[in-house]
Amino acid sequence: MAAPHRFDPNFTDNVINGMGPNTTPRNRQVLGALIRHIHDFAREVELTIDEWMAGVKFINEVGRIYSESGQTRNEAHRLSDILGLESLVDEIAHKIVVEEGLEPTSSSILGPFWSPNAPFRENGGTIIQDGVPPNGRVTKMHGVIRDITTGKPIPNAVFDIWQASANGKYDFQDPENQTPNNLRGKFKANENGEYWFYCLHPTAYSLPRDGPSWALLQLMDRHPMRPAHIHIMVTHPDYQGCTTQLYPSDDPWITNDTVFAVKDDLVVTFKPIEGDDKAVLELEYNVNLAPKGFKGKV
Repeated sequence: MAAPHRFDPNFTDNVINGMGPNTTPRNRQVLGALIRHIHDFAREVELTIDEWMAGVKFINEVGRIYSESGQTRNEAHRLSDILGLESLVDEIAHKIVVEEGLEPTSSSILGPFWSPNAPFRENGGTIIQDGVPPNGRVTKMHGVIRDITTGKPIPNAVFDIWQASANGKYDFQDPENQTPNNLRGKFKANENGEYWFYCLHPTAYSLPRDGPSWALLQLMDRHPMRPAHIHIMVTHPDYQGCTTQLYPSDDPWITNDTVFAVKDDLVVTFKPIEGDDKAVLELEYNVNLAPKGFKGKV
């Protein structure tokens, strides 16, 4: 005779079946799986009432900080990063495997600091609009954007870049020292798929040491450090865009990124530059995009 269930074996199905007939198939699939996993989690760990209420207060605090910051501090996004969820969703959405030819540039997480308002700038220009900060090292960044199926350049592809300043802060985190769109810019590739501009060698920084994300890191005995990185988003109407991050090879945090975003082909080497009085370093980085609809090896 089977042992009786300790918990109501029909409860979760009753909750899922409570969805009405106008629920779309995809919403039914996603929300049904979410409910089932949440219920299984609660049963597995035998979640206490105090622990459940702590979770409710935690979620409320996430919303409070976002609202009171004027929607500039996105704690929900940061929590997704800390738990590895954004990196996992990114891999599910963008993984392309090819058997030959160019490999597509690996994607990485968007993070909470992208802005749709970055200005277009001319190739050869700079994103350093507030002057070089103390300890800043100006870098000439350049490369070619290519089609992975043909190897040919992609004219007019848009290369969007954003980065933290040498103090580890992005423009809207640091209004005392940075004007809006400092260290941000969009550049359009020329007829040869080339882009080039001046930026800073990136700086490692800590996630905020307060608020819900910091509390969660402390619960898990984890550090808050992100390796130095440059964000890029490369797009073209005929190609699958690529959002990713580039990491200096000598950064001490690349093997232990607190948001799990580093991939081997995104680790780059900054080299000393000669003959350019605007920069002390150089970074060449070529980007490979897949045409829209290209699936690669399934």
